[in-house]
Amino acid sequence: MQEKAFKFNYSFKNRKRNNNSNKRFFGKKKGFTNQDNIEISRYIKKAVEKVLEEYTPKNQFSDLAINSQLKNNILSRGFIKPTPIQDQAIPVILEGRDVLGIANTGTGKTASFLVPLINKILKSNNEKVLITAPTRELALQIMDELKLLSKSLCIYSVACIGGANIREQIFALRRNPQFVIGTPGRLKDLVNRKCLNLSKFTNIVLDEVDRMLDMGFINDIKHLISLLPAKRQSLFFSATVSKEADTLIKGFLNNPVKISVTSGDTAENVDQDVVKVEDKSKKIDSLHDLLIKDEFKKVLIFGRTKRGVEGLSRSLQERGFKVGAIHGNKSQAKREKVLKLFKTNQIQTLIATDVAARGLDIADITHVINYDLPATYNDYIHRIGRTGRANKAGKALTFIS
Repeated sequence: MQEKAFKFNYSFKNRKRNNNSNKRFFGKKKGFTNQDNIEISRYIKKAVEKVLEEYTPKNQFSDLAINSQLKNNILSRGFIKPTPIQDQAIPVILEGRDVLGIANTGTGKTASFLVPLINKILKSNNEKVLITAPTRELALQIMDELKLLSKSLCIYSVACIGGANIREQIFALRRNPQFVIGTPGRLKDLVNRKCLNLSKFTNIVLDEVDRMLDMGFINDIKHLISLLPAKRQSLFFSATVSKEADTLIKGFLNNPVKISVTSGDTAENVDQDVVKVEDKSKKIDSLHDLLIKDEFKKVLIFGRTKRGVEGLSRSLQERGFKVGAIHGNKSQAKREKVLKLFKTNQIQTLIATDVAARGLDIADITHVINYDLPATYNDYIHRIGRTGRANKAGKALTFIS
């Protein structure tokens, strides 16, 4: 295996380094608590370009015992051969086993559960699937993937998320969709309104399990699962699973197959560094100096609060940058519009709270910038996982003071 480090140097006026800086801990500043007390050194890691042996899957999509049109859709989607998580998970799910799948972001987790579940629906009219996700963006992304993989297969689905018209969702549910994809809060609301009967759902998928636990959805999840039939197939997927989450998951799964294909906490091809800011009033100037560099072509910036994200967006717009912002106070329509502008390169920079850390699969994000420190190291992992996807090089910078 040959390795070489990417060259990734940034210079800032008055930026000082000292040997003791990596020993400092953050998270005890007024107004912010870093639950993990993340050490600075964990934000610094040189990317390594590896010449790896090409992964050889045990299974090929063409050899799987699945519907022929589904195989055509997989090929049309651009999937030539299974990724490691797909290679290991799809055959097990096709056997009807419960699965706990753990894999780094951008490795094809979504297709690893959608492909076998679509095939299961095609084989039996009595099967229904409930998929839960922690954020609206992830739920819609799963929906988009489902539509591509189920093209021409007469499969009906509905997305049930907050911020969207609940009456339209209620109407859609009356059409008896085979797939219901939603966020826990909206799903619970629809259950309480007696518009969603979970006793008919024989399959459940929890995507980004640990994030849902972090966001306080555990009671909602327990309630939703309690309404499902005892005989069901349960699939839990995530990029990271804490010990606490693992304990809870085992209580929901029946003799699960645990599949882990992670390759370290963070991707090897993401170059990670810090930006030291001595004077907080100059923080936005340092950000400005970065964004005008040619290599910062498509940048995702994370802020801690909705107000802060909105304020930073306005400040950068005043400086002439093409930016957009998404956070919990934005309507779903506005969030989708901004994301479309970012995906199509009509804006250079997207500024977001951690609502965007999970699930966003946007091609060719060159840089992730943590303008505000993440609350936990898991949040950091998922933030920077938005760049360096599909084995491409990525860069992540974290502002510290």
